[in-house]
Amino acid sequence: MPDNIAMDDRDEALFAQQQVARLQALLEASRLIHSTIVLDDVLNTVLKIVVRELELDGAFFKHFLNSYGDVPQTFSVPDRDAVGHPLVERTGDTDLWTRFPLHDKAGATFTELIVIRPAGRTLTLDELDFIESLAIQAAVAIENARFHERTVQWQRVESDLASARQVQRSLLPQEMPNIPGYCMAIKQVTCYEVGGDYLDIVPMANGKTTIVVADVAGKGLASALVGTSFRSAFRAMVNSGIPLLEIATRMNLLHFNEGEQSRRRYVTAFFLQLDPETDTMDIVNCGHNPAFLMSLSEPGSEPVLLKKIGASGTPVGLLPFSTYEVESFSLPVGSRLLLYTDGMTEVFRSDVKGGTDDEFGEDRLLQTFLTCPACIPEKILDTVWSTLDEFGNQEQSDDMTAMVLMREA
Repeated sequence: MPDNIAMDDRDEALFAQQQVARLQALLEASRLIHSTIVLDDVLNTVLKIVVRELELDGAFFKHFLNSYGDVPQTFSVPDRDAVGHPLVERTGDTDLWTRFPLHDKAGATFTELIVIRPAGRTLTLDELDFIESLAIQAAVAIENARFHERTVQWQRVESDLASARQVQRSLLPQEMPNIPGYCMAIKQVTCYEVGGDYLDIVPMANGKTTIVVADVAGKGLASALVGTSFRSAFRAMVNSGIPLLEIATRMNLLHFNEGEQSRRRYVTAFFLQLDPETDTMDIVNCGHNPAFLMSLSEPGSEPVLLKKIGASGTPVGLLPFSTYEVESFSLPVGSRLLLYTDGMTEVFRSDVKGGTDDEFGEDRLLQTFLTCPACIPEKILDTVWSTLDEFGNQEQSDDMTAMVLMREA
């Protein structure tokens, strides 16, 4: 056999062995990279593999602090990558740096793997191919690790929101107060995990009961926090025996003085104080939806709307020196009062033919309340919610809160 043929066979065999070795090295590197889901571990594993396998001086990821080899752990890449790097200071340039971009699923570059070669050495084609293949695996592993981090963070947020929801629900009246001659019921459905609607019932030492139904501007956690602050101030004032009008005035000034963010989260509030001794109630409406007061002209007759109790001033916290008025009403036997937030009227259904959205609105809510055959507050609220569910065909867009107060026959 000629010597040149034998040499070619040995070269091919050696080349095949080298290819198998590189493939095995890449497979092992891929296994190590994908063996963890922790971002720092993924980054460090990639850098160690590059430096150790190819005997390089160092490597790091652009936009990450992680580095390995002759690179400080705190090294970050400024606009001009060369500034302050010890290898650059030795060589006077960045010619020893080779960059390998990492792409996300959309093909966009989100970082670069930068390797630092020893002076006088260039990377072979096999080494370049190895690092490029490694960069592809690293990009997948980094994206998976970052997705895992976001998932863990979101799970923590969900847990916090679930706890906040339980806390907010616990702040609602857990049972209705025993008021001789009266009965009441409440219902609340938030748009998100927590909401900006607030309802409270505070029995007083003098036998009266103070009630508030309020709606903080906006939705979600920020509005819920403002609602909690509102609750603390409201309860403190009620328990101090401050008259209802003064409560509204003080709450307005207090909320306004809490700063710009509080002013953006102004509160529409309906304050009510019930006196069962005289069967009367005092009301201050601060920019809130009108309440519906209805009564029966005589037992067994059709209900009649006595009054739409509208606002006498601006929402709480919107203007510093708003003035309000107290209205007093008698509550005859069989009279009913509906308090609600604007989420009850802002229920929409899509008109497929006309291409417009139809709002449930105040008039439909009033008609539902007037024509409800039930004479128990809980049943009245169930009827109202059933009507809203039948009307709307869009996702709930606002918090919904309502309360029915009735003087029993």
